[in-house]
Amino acid sequence: MKFMKLGSKPDSFQTDSNNIWYVNSELATDVIVNVGDSKFYLHKFPLLSKSGRLQKLVGSITEGDGNEVDMHEIPGGSSAFEICAKFCYGMTVTLNAYNVVSTYCAADYLEMYETIDKGNLVYKISVFLNSSIFRSWKDSIIVLQTTKNMTALSQEPKLVNLCINSIASKASVDVSKVDWSYTYNRKKLPEETANEQTLNGGIRSRMVPKDWWVEDLAELEIGLYKQVLVSIKNKGLVCNEVIGEALKAFALRRLPGFNKGIVHSGDILKARSVVDIIAWLLPSEKGNVSCGFLLKLLKMAILVDSGETAKRELVKRIGQQLEEASVQDLLIQAKEGEPGCMIYDVNMVREIVKEFVVQGENGEFEDEEHEIQETGRTTGGGILSEASKLMVAKLVDAYLAEISKDPNLPLGMFVDLAEMVSGVSRPAHDGIYRAIDVYLKAHPGISKSERKRICRLMDCKKLSVDACMHAVQNERLPLRVVVQVLFFEQARAAASSGSSTPDLPKAMKALNVSNGKPATNPEDDWDGVATAEELKALKEELAALRTRHHGPKSTVSEKASVPRVKGLLSTKKIFSKIWSTKSGIRENSGSDSSESLGSANPDEAKSTPSRKGRHSVS
Repeated sequence: MKFMKLGSKPDSFQTDSNNIWYVNSELATDVIVNVGDSKFYLHKFPLLSKSGRLQKLVGSITEGDGNEVDMHEIPGGSSAFEICAKFCYGMTVTLNAYNVVSTYCAADYLEMYETIDKGNLVYKISVFLNSSIFRSWKDSIIVLQTTKNMTALSQEPKLVNLCINSIASKASVDVSKVDWSYTYNRKKLPEETANEQTLNGGIRSRMVPKDWWVEDLAELEIGLYKQVLVSIKNKGLVCNEVIGEALKAFALRRLPGFNKGIVHSGDILKARSVVDIIAWLLPSEKGNVSCGFLLKLLKMAILVDSGETAKRELVKRIGQQLEEASVQDLLIQAKEGEPGCMIYDVNMVREIVKEFVVQGENGEFEDEEHEIQETGRTTGGGILSEASKLMVAKLVDAYLAEISKDPNLPLGMFVDLAEMVSGVSRPAHDGIYRAIDVYLKAHPGISKSERKRICRLMDCKKLSVDACMHAVQNERLPLRVVVQVLFFEQARAAASSGSSTPDLPKAMKALNVSNGKPATNPEDDWDGVATAEELKALKEELAALRTRHHGPKSTVSEKASVPRVKGLLSTKKIFSKIWSTKSGIRENSGSDSSESLGSANPDEAKSTPSRKGRHSVS
């Protein structure tokens, strides 16, 4: 730390227990200066030779005032006045980063200028600040921190601006020119460690990281931190990635429970200010802060009840890089309220996904404009790549599977969120199938129409072999879905073996004709959940098919061979029973499972209790 000593005489100031100060001298004191609750018994001559204000005040004293002067408004209080008084007596005083601001402001208040006496205190402190303090990184930060305790100082704004400019300038220099000490406990980036060089003698030359300054600035009070960071950003010499790291360091320093999403009740107002400032200071470009950090910040904003503007800005930024998020990141706890409320804030996640979808739509619109304006030029995939869309679709599937365990999650909310990414082409629908299965398991009392509605979200053709095996054993699925899964698996097996398979509508017509007699209540058979016997028949037929195609060592079925089920349990008769109707056959598209599942009927009654003989096989 830099310091400056002034004066050469020994310190002869003394005090008693009653805050009374006096100079140990043979000469009697002739003036009393009152500063706060302290009294200073001093001599006029040394004081008046340095202070213009004291000259005026002492000159206006009348005989009835008893030679007392009141200076209760002096900046820095009695401690700052003591230093100024000692300087007037020529006694030794030491100035450093902790007391230089208060002393400078007190000297300015006392009008200790060069016009009063050459080499006066204001001039000497100015030289010290410019030649030493503002050239030191840590001293500049300490000086800036001391200004937060100073009020009504005539020179405070000037000093604050000088400190801020000094700090911002140092933070903006090229890292190769950083030759001062700084605090850095963060883990270096791999490229920074790789670039360290070993000099002669085995001494490793340390490479200064780009974000070397972020931890020191995190110690600043929030208002000062904001001013410094704005100054750094305005200079335009620090990349936005480093600005993002600085905000992360500040959040971790000022919000102790940031990573755990915890705030103590007494710190809510302070935490709200921190969250609002960080949200306001975030770089405008995408990707300069991680999506995980933004989601933690959003959780904290919800917890401390930040303003809608801050939360909306965070939602927008998260939506721009949602593909980086994890399911755990999206699990935002809902506020505790009335009984029956949901565990997680699904509406907030829906807003985030909506922001992502809107961004993709805007990107497609921009691409169309480019194609019109620049004919013959190929354009990219818009703001969002197909890979990003696929990652978000999988993320939403996994998120739905997690929140579906909540018994209070409405079906409409599940479906709405799933449909927001339904337009993304996914190679497999195992994720959404798992989410549907978890929801059906946690909500056994939903109606037939609701089962149809939720199952319409998945494409049976895009289920993997393992998912198909699970689906044909799943007693929670409508029989319609189970049959479709089996048919598409048969079609896939036939295609892989080189044989041809007719499309679904023709196949169903053939099955219906061969069966002859229509079912008595086809809709109940079609939409109701499968019985244990029906599931067993479908499972055995699928296993037999896979065994005939792959041989006895197929990984799909552990049995060497499975006999075909005869009578009502044969696959052909089950197909006939399901697709038969009173008036004939109802055409359904086999190429799109969403169409083949039909439309939901909200007026249908709740599903009936499980049939006798059903058992869980999943």
